[in-house]
Amino acid sequence: MSATTNKTNVPEAKEAMNKFKMEVASELGVPLSNGYNGNLTSAQNGSVGGYMVKKMIEAQEKQMAGK
Repeated sequence: MSATTNKTNVPEAKEAMNKFKMEVASELGVPLSNGYNGNLTSAQNGSVGGYMVKKMIEAQEKQMAGK
């Protein structure tokens, strides 16, 4: 049995990350809700996580470039 290791490293950011996740899901048209989302496919859930990472990398690159 595997243990869940999905923890927010900065607890103060948890609410902001949840809001960001919901915004991304909305942009992608994924019907994500608070709580259990077992009715969604792994592709739907994966697209949300993948797009979140893409947007975070883009934001960091802009910050590093001084924009």
